[in-house]
Amino acid sequence: VQLVESGGGSVQAGGSLRLSCVVSGSTYSSNCMGWFRQAAGKRREGVAGVLRGGSVTYYADSVKGRFTISKDNAKHTLYLQMNSLKPEDSGMYYCAPDCRLGAVNVNSVAYWGQGTQVTVS
Repeated sequence: VQLVESGGGSVQAGGSLRLSCVVSGSTYSSNCMGWFRQAAGKRREGVAGVLRGGSVTYYADSVKGRFTISKDNAKHTLYLQMNSLKPEDSGMYYCAPDCRLGAVNVNSVAYWGQGTQVTVS
């Protein structure tokens, strides 16, 4: 199983980024896939999730209306479109086969990718 995130970068407040996560192995067939983030000194938190079919999505209140999670089943890829970015959105972003929102115990999730850094100034 491998999860490879990309698309992070440095942007000014109000800008946009689109993150991608290519998933190999059976993990892509998980019931739910999600995006998580971790800022320096803080716990990792779930910010968005999508059920296997792709039509049901979940968002943390802090990103609702600004972030959109989606998936391309043909490409085994999960996306996170982030608009109207704020400095508090900065952190390392990860995808995972989990849909919990809010703080999570890193050890409670079976697989993590290496993450992609997002910096909003």
